Amino acid sequence: MSQSPQEEGAINATAARNNLHALVKQVEEDGRTTVITKHRVRALLAPLDRLPAARKADAFPAHVLSTAQRDLGDLVTQAAQGQPQVLLRNTTPVAVLLPADSSSDALSPDSAADPGAATAGGAVNSQGNQDRGSRPRRLATLGDAIGSVLTDGPADGPTFGLPGLDAATGGLQRGKLTLVAARPSVGGSLLGLAAARQTALVEHGVVMYAASGPNRDDVFRRIIAAETGGEYARLKQGRLTEQEQQVAHQLSQAAGDLLMIDDGSDLTAEDIRETAPHMDGLALVVVDRLQAVHSARLPLSGDRLPKASQTLATLARTLHVPVLAIVDSDDPALVGLMDADVTLTLAPTEDSTRVQVTVAERDFGTIGMAYLQPDLVHARFLDAGAPPPERAYSPAGPGLSAPADGTAALELAEAALPYTAGGQQGIPAALTYELAAWRTAVKGGNQGALNEILPSLLQAAATVSQWPHTHEGHRLATALRPYSTPVPADTAASASQATAAGDPVQPQAGSGQAQPVAAEDEEDSEDGLKPGDEEDEPEGHIFPALKILKDSVGRSKMHPIKVIRKEERDSGPWPLISEHMDGEPRWAHPDVTVTRVPHIRANGRRVRRDKIDVPDSFGEGVLCLIDRNGSFPSACSAVPLAPNKLLHTGPLDAYDKAGAGIYLIDIPEWTRTDMPHPLGRIIDRPDDDGRVWVTTPHIKQLMKLVRDNHLGAMPTIHDSWTGKANESLFKPFYEATRKARTELVQAGGDPYKAYKTRLSIALRLLWPKRPAQKSPFWRPDWRMSMVAEASVRHWTVAFKAVQEGHTLVALRNVDQAIFWTPPGTPPSTYRIGTGFGEVKRKFVQAGETILEGDD
Repeated sequence: MSQSPQEEGAINATAARNNLHALVKQVEEDGRTTVITKHRVRALLAPLDRLPAARKADAFPAHVLSTAQRDLGDLVTQAAQGQPQVLLRNTTPVAVLLPADSSSDALSPDSAADPGAATAGGAVNSQGNQDRGSRPRRLATLGDAIGSVLTDGPADGPTFGLPGLDAATGGLQRGKLTLVAARPSVGGSLLGLAAARQTALVEHGVVMYAASGPNRDDVFRRIIAAETGGEYARLKQGRLTEQEQQVAHQLSQAAGDLLMIDDGSDLTAEDIRETAPHMDGLALVVVDRLQAVHSARLPLSGDRLPKASQTLATLARTLHVPVLAIVDSDDPALVGLMDADVTLTLAPTEDSTRVQVTVAERDFGTIGMAYLQPDLVHARFLDAGAPPPERAYSPAGPGLSAPADGTAALELAEAALPYTAGGQQGIPAALTYELAAWRTAVKGGNQGALNEILPSLLQAAATVSQWPHTHEGHRLATALRPYSTPVPADTAASASQATAAGDPVQPQAGSGQAQPVAAEDEEDSEDGLKPGDEEDEPEGHIFPALKILKDSVGRSKMHPIKVIRKEERDSGPWPLISEHMDGEPRWAHPDVTVTRVPHIRANGRRVRRDKIDVPDSFGEGVLCLIDRNGSFPSACSAVPLAPNKLLHTGPLDAYDKAGAGIYLIDIPEWTRTDMPHPLGRIIDRPDDDGRVWVTTPHIKQLMKLVRDNHLGAMPTIHDSWTGKANESLFKPFYEATRKARTELVQAGGDPYKAYKTRLSIALRLLWPKRPAQKSPFWRPDWRMSMVAEASVRHWTVAFKAVQEGHTLVALRNVDQAIFWTPPGTPPSTYRIGTGFGEVKRKFVQAGETILEGDD
């Protein structure tokens, strides 16, 4: 049967079925219409401009392209009968099948003179040049645009689940690329995770999570940490509580097929673009993350980012889904090259509990701003707004004196925020965990949970012997008083005393996790220095430590840089360095029980001390207390550090022995329960990718453990700042300190105390914390490398004792260890004496109060 003149230029349903994806693409990109015939009925495959109401959900029958391709013949019939059929790519309308009127039947799909176009939907096709290869441009009338806006209604794209940020951004816009720009450790990846959690777990949309940085296990652990309030560092070690296991199982059942993760170091933007169209119901694409520093192993890095950004932007427009990409830099030059539709720039503020998010659009500049509360311990951000008072309830129960109006519960939740969000330290980890649970229960108005949390919260608070001497510390202590929490008397000592004497650890029985007491963390916020300490000692001083240290550094032929200029301290490696890089172990054996008991010093001060009970399985024995002499000055004998500037050396295939500095690594798995993790408290503060910054002494320690088969493999170095290494910069200082100690330790009294005081001051002046404190030094990398070297030596000697069969009960700071041994027999790995590297030992019975320090 010959084809009628009206059907010339049309294609039949079979040909259209085979080429449907290409035809729809022509509709989207060029506005081209196509007449599809089936026997004697015809339908017009047209852009949505022809029928703006087709964009509205449930207005007409809708079909994803894979289904439409299969049933195209039936859809053509229904459309020809006057029932428009909407075609979807995933959940997004992309084209519509309409009845083909007589005027349009006779026209070629390429024709611009379609009178039915303007009549049907308000779109007008320009006549244009009809030469080969040219296509007419499609124009839209103002009426068509207004109609489209009115029928579309408000944006219905995915959100972050953070009200303040969602209000500032209007949510994630379909068809647009949104870029999150943030320096490492600020939490950029956590915004991608927040959007993915909200879309998949709350809105039940399909998310493609392209993980160029973290792997799929990292992503899942972050979700568990964020959803349960569990500590990400602990989950990283594979230790989930029963509740966390239940939540993981529930999430797997409820959203197992909604969050699809594509990980691998070889992931490219082209891979993402090719995979996304095959995911039915796709609601969001997250790319975590783009790395500013070039890496040969990561396609999504370095100078390849602008092209990758263009590819992702095209993907967003083609699929009409939001694409959210995270870049680990807030450099305006790089962000400008990315040319994203929307940019969210994260920046820390002076208030450590708030991160500022600036929202900008390409054509309009800054359009909004929001503040978030970082909760990096639990791999998430919280909204900066306080929970509404009407949702806060009092957990008062029998015997508890909480106000009935819920004001105290809300105040405690707000006072806890600086600590649960990770902005402040100085309280035990067990208390931080309970306070995080308290905040969650208050925000959710969960009265039952508050009642359950309160006893364990009070028990954890009772272990605090000294609250941090900060505004936040005083506020938290005050907020706990209505709950009859015993707030101990102020027993603050000077920072130098705290360093010399320390304070015990408080683990939960059977947990194996040593909880630091507040006094131990005091040096995190206070450097123990006062005005005048930076001045050289007067002539004839018993030990001019500062003069000796300056002379030691001045002798070096490497021309060390003693002070980093103030204008450089807010960039480069310096913001990455923290006190937690010392790696001090704060650990107790998982089978022992450590409790805190009141004690009154000879000077009348009330303090709390440890009492350790060991199980019968340990056999007969006593507690052997080991105290190392001069751990810090001893470490100065050969600490590896860079005397000059630290340069950005980026990812490294292997540690270069000629260099020293700081390194970003994965936390290596440590399965032994008879020794703490080799990185000590470093593992308690991972970044949002589960990685930590360490200094050279810990890198060298890990290499040795790998060589000795105690670790499976050396962790990958994802980033680094290094300089030429030197191990003798402080050696003259070490030699002078050792000689002075030998002469003064026997004499004791005031001369020996003066020696220790000036020694402590000199080493602290390497990194004065307060801007007003003057010092001949400002090298935090030197200070933390020295402390890390002391921690490594302390850990290593204890490990040798454990390998010889001794039972380690507790290990903390850089100088204190407790073993379970036969009476009078300390581990042979320690040398008893008064010199550097030697130890003092003391034996006490299990269950006795352990008195340490200057009691």
